[in-house]
Amino acid sequence: MNREALIQELRAELDDGGLRGSFLVRDLHTGCELGIEPDVQFPIASLIKIPLATVTLDRIRRGELDGSMPMQVAPGRMTTPGPTGLSRFRHPARIAIEDLLYLSTSISDNIAADALFDMTPPAGITATLRKWKVHGITARHLMRDLTQTFDTAEVHLAHSLAIGGSIAGHGHQLAQLDVTRANSGSARAFVDLLQALWTPSEIDRHVSERVRDLMGHNLIRHRLAPDFSSDASRWSSKTGTLLNLRHEVGVVEHSDGQSFAIAALTESRIPAATQPEADVLMARIARALRDQLRHAEIR
Repeated sequence: MNREALIQELRAELDDGGLRGSFLVRDLHTGCELGIEPDVQFPIASLIKIPLATVTLDRIRRGELDGSMPMQVAPGRMTTPGPTGLSRFRHPARIAIEDLLYLSTSISDNIAADALFDMTPPAGITATLRKWKVHGITARHLMRDLTQTFDTAEVHLAHSLAIGGSIAGHGHQLAQLDVTRANSGSARAFVDLLQALWTPSEIDRHVSERVRDLMGHNLIRHRLAPDFSSDASRWSSKTGTLLNLRHEVGVVEHSDGQSFAIAALTESRIPAATQPEADVLMARIARALRDQLRHAEIR
């Protein structure tokens, strides 16, 4: 199947599955890429934790922060399904900055991420990304701002509002879902960041190595991981989820030496919190794009 026919078929699959998506797959060695609307901006939810970790580690490298310094962190006291780590702690804890990085990035702990944001505010994250020539990702707020207006007991209503509140130009009635007010980014921007982390770039190589390690230990592996993890490949990634948004970005490294950066950003029009079919569909679309790119290069 040629690329145009494949893209048309995959777009139809997304629509049939109730998803709107932005995908990009790039060969990190050749630069060849294939995608579906890769430049569309989305609110990025927990994907912002990759830039947060990268900038924090760079500040540690430059001596502005001490990675071993313990921080007093207030408990999240969350009792609803979903949040992990400190978000569910019931008592204050003292945790070193480098351990907060693990909690924030590898298990997607929002309380740990906000403790890191307290040291490097969103504007500082964005400014450093621009210094590294990574464009298209903008940090604007803390993680706690994502959920402060939602009643977790009214999941169906929250999802209905998320789906029905869109405004022309990718705006939204909810600030957390408005790309001009939320942390935002595109599939292309995240693939650019992944390339900067996996290949020589403006980012210090020791910082990149540590971020790759954190992403390699990502514990959330129900979305794209089943299609990219095997005995002959390594999948390193970060997910992002908020209401009807489901994202994942990562790199698959094959034992034959090929490596592909993959970004999948989606929103669902189905008002349900649990949609395993959407995760499966996301993985199938990303895998089809990767397979097309890989097999074309082999030929």
